Amino acid sequence: MKKIFTCLCSLLFIKTIIVQAQETNYKYEFGFRSENDAYLAIGQDQYYTNGLFLNFRSAINPAKKQDTSKLVKKIWALSIAHKMYNAASGNIRNIASVDRPFAAYAYGAASLNYYFKKETILGVELQGGILGPSAKGEEGQKFYHEVFGFYDINGWQFQVKDEIGVNLLLNYQSLLYRNQKRTSDFSLPVEATIGNTFTGLKAGVLFRTGTLNPLYYSMATNSFVSTYKEAKVKEKELYFFLKPSLDVVIYDATISGGLFRQDKGPVVYDAKPLVFSQELGVAFAQKRWTFNFSLIFKSKELKSAAKAHQYGIMDLYYRFN
Repeated sequence: MKKIFTCLCSLLFIKTIIVQAQETNYKYEFGFRSENDAYLAIGQDQYYTNGLFLNFRSAINPAKKQDTSKLVKKIWALSIAHKMYNAASGNIRNIASVDRPFAAYAYGAASLNYYFKKETILGVELQGGILGPSAKGEEGQKFYHEVFGFYDINGWQFQVKDEIGVNLLLNYQSLLYRNQKRTSDFSLPVEATIGNTFTGLKAGVLFRTGTLNPLYYSMATNSFVSTYKEAKVKEKELYFFLKPSLDVVIYDATISGGLFRQDKGPVVYDAKPLVFSQELGVAFAQKRWTFNFSLIFKSKELKSAAKAHQYGIMDLYYRFN
């Protein structure tokens, strides 16, 4: 009886170790991203004033291990998002003071990304949503300001008109250089957008320094989910990053109104064709959790009296099986 009890305890111990080992890999991830100019703590409330994104991701690894010689894994994702834009203030009484159109854009998206062993990523995303009063920007901003005791909202009577938006995003990222100690690297992210809400091209350079993972298992590419324990990756990632980018803007409906509408709204402007941005921040991930905080500084985005703009980004994600 004692031997049977010892065997059962041993089996239970072995099973616990196996389960714990397996649980270092998490197939699913859920979380949110918040973008707001209030994160700069300078009393600013203008232009791109708030963005909220809910994301769910799931990893799909190759069925056979030999397939990982080229393709490491695929990750598909579902997202819902809401963006709000206003003028130099959210309390505008005179239409002449609207230096940036009031606009809201709400959408859902589905995406699929391919991660390759040579640290190249290819992805596609399809968005479908609504721009204009039906996106409930006025209601959202009023609710936010009431909850936190901010100033009264006025000016949404000047917002752009309704238009259904369909946008296709294509993205590419590739490793350019990594030092021998694997503590710093440079990569090239490129994104093309085609649609009636946004059309343009964005390219930049991402510099990371700290405790780094390859791009196919990193916060930098939203790829910390996997269906098996991947070799040569760390369970913890902590790095500082810098990401200068150049946007070639062909069309931005939040500035110029709906592409296919004749009556675009009471106040619209032309977008500037070139916009420079600089993002800097810190990213941390360990086992189930990811946290990221960064600041973005953008050059002037439209042909009006509007000035350059800046805002903050916070990400929080939880992984599970």
